[in-house]
Amino acid sequence: MPSIYRSVFDIIGPIMVGPSSSHTAGAVAIGKAARVIFQDMPTKVTVHYYESFAKTHRGHGTDFAIAAGIMGFSPDDKRVPKAPQLAKMAGIDIRYVEEEGPSPIHHPNTAILEMVNGDHQTTVGGCSVGGGAIEIRLIKAQHVELTPTGPLPIVLYLDRDKNLRHVEALKQQLIFGNGLKKEQKKQAQSGDLYEFDMLESLSPEKIAKLEKKYKGIVFLK
Repeated sequence: MPSIYRSVFDIIGPIMVGPSSSHTAGAVAIGKAARVIFQDMPTKVTVHYYESFAKTHRGHGTDFAIAAGIMGFSPDDKRVPKAPQLAKMAGIDIRYVEEEGPSPIHHPNTAILEMVNGDHQTTVGGCSVGGGAIEIRLIKAQHVELTPTGPLPIVLYLDRDKNLRHVEALKQQLIFGNGLKKEQKKQAQSGDLYEFDMLESLSPEKIAKLEKKYKGIVFLK
């Protein structure tokens, strides 16, 4: 079975502000991934906690960690503990809900974020799997639902022109040197929404090149 950890640092955990790599650093990463997928500043966020997160989020700093990720902070940013207040000052209303019952994405450290800005709505379900590492197992956007394998990296692309040749070229560039575990395609509100689960991370140079060619492409790394 392939490991979810790419190096010893994934096991030890990142340099961070907070008491727990799973409940704090991992929560920052979930919030940041959700913000990247949303591609905008949300005005309202509802965070649904399940299982372990629902029981311990206050004591382990998960609330301020999620807010920090939404604000785009890194786990070692000194502003992390003040993130809820800073988010409020930025016009973001964040609510936290302790849900009963099992996680819908089957992990005890689950946070599902519902983000809204006007008519723009996106839901992201993530879980913290240890050492600050996360998995994204649910994405609802453009009125469709995607279920990634979980581990990062993940690539999202909305093909507004429904140009199959254009997307096939993207797919070949992703596969070359990085490998592809899974591909999903859904007919969305504004085009065809693609989700690619990658085997290996893309280099910053490759990401920059693809961002220039494919407008609105999203990389979770």
